[in-house]
Amino acid sequence: MKRQHFKLYLFSVVPFLALILVLLTLGKTLQPSAYVAEIRNAHAGGGSIAESFKHPLTILLMQMLVVLGTAKLIGYLFTRMGQQSVMGEIVAGIVLGPSLFGWLMPEGFLFLFPTDSLPNLHLLSQIGLVLFMFIIGMELDTGILKTRATEALIVSHVSIVFPYFLGVTLAYFLYAEFAPANIPFIAYALFMGIAMSITAFPVLARILKERKMTKTPVGSMAIICAAIGDATGWCILAVVIAIAKAGDASGAVFTLILTVAYVLFMFSVVRPLLKRGSEKYFAHGKIQSTYIAIVFLTLLLSSFLAETIGIHALFGAFIAGAVMPANVSLRNLFAERMEDVSVMLLLPLFFAFTGLKTQIGLLNTPWLWSVCGLIILLAIVGKFVGSALSAKLVGQSWKDSLSIGALMNTRGLMELIILNIGYDLGILKPEIFTMMVFMALATTFMTSPALNLIEWYYAKKK
Repeated sequence: MKRQHFKLYLFSVVPFLALILVLLTLGKTLQPSAYVAEIRNAHAGGGSIAESFKHPLTILLMQMLVVLGTAKLIGYLFTRMGQQSVMGEIVAGIVLGPSLFGWLMPEGFLFLFPTDSLPNLHLLSQIGLVLFMFIIGMELDTGILKTRATEALIVSHVSIVFPYFLGVTLAYFLYAEFAPANIPFIAYALFMGIAMSITAFPVLARILKERKMTKTPVGSMAIICAAIGDATGWCILAVVIAIAKAGDASGAVFTLILTVAYVLFMFSVVRPLLKRGSEKYFAHGKIQSTYIAIVFLTLLLSSFLAETIGIHALFGAFIAGAVMPANVSLRNLFAERMEDVSVMLLLPLFFAFTGLKTQIGLLNTPWLWSVCGLIILLAIVGKFVGSALSAKLVGQSWKDSLSIGALMNTRGLMELIILNIGYDLGILKPEIFTMMVFMALATTFMTSPALNLIEWYYAKKK
């Protein structure tokens, strides 16, 4: 700094700083004595740093820091083992929950996840899920569904109906012991059916992309089946939620009528408006901020309507993504912008919140572990066998049929989303919730090894 500038700075800033100091000193005499005593007691009790750890924002930022760091570390380790990074992030959520971290360091667990902070964590994770389901809705390419619609429809619906039947059968035997007292059997059975029959479309798509199977016949068939299954599964889930909230099927009729009207409104009114807006505000790979605002307003409105009707905001986010214009460039642009925030930042919070509800210690008897094993077995039989046999019946080779069965057996994140909905609605007890989380992990873990085994067997046979 030049000498002339230093003098200018000194004579223009320092006098005002001195005057501010004088005013602050004089102002202390204006404070009530009781207030001064209160401030002194607060500092004596631990100081401002200790008090800051009790502030909701400080706690939330600390939770995000720990959760994201742990998720990325374990996710990286899982990729080294040939698994999807998202599986490591799911396991990270369980590691940070009461099953491990809470068991090893109960005081540290309560410090990191105090009870009164959980609603904030839950709401932020739900925002992440809303954004994620919007992306999933955009990835539902209705055009590709027409290419092999008949075969895919048969395989997809058999892969839903057969495990759904096994889920309802399982609910019949588990209802008396494991269902909450205020949940009717029809709601419990229908929910167990959908929990056993869902496929994780995003995880399946990642596996196909990593294995360079996206353009292969078996990869295309699996993607189409998963897309149809996703749409069908979420529609069934909307019905199940309506019945669970109404108490019986007759009480849910009004909700279902509103749901049909809402879906028709989104596809017949909102979709043409979004398409017209894209033609006006999107050109040459660039999008105007006006259209971005319109899309976000559509997402929020759709989620709000679905939540108000009683079929969950996530279904609304899924429909909002599905009604986006068919322009691939436009969809990819929105997916890229939202995926970083949703998948990288907010979804690990959802995994952590799921881990907080997963209590492995509740499975403390051989009987409970045998029930858990039965759930995993029926889930594999229902999805793997049902998909493979139906694929064979529509003309696929045994190799492709088994590969489709292994891929459709992937549950992953979509299963966790559905389980959390059931837990929040009071349909699932903590014991069954934990068992179903184990099932989601087991069926997703086995996908890559199963595909490797199928490839190895037929290569050896050839």
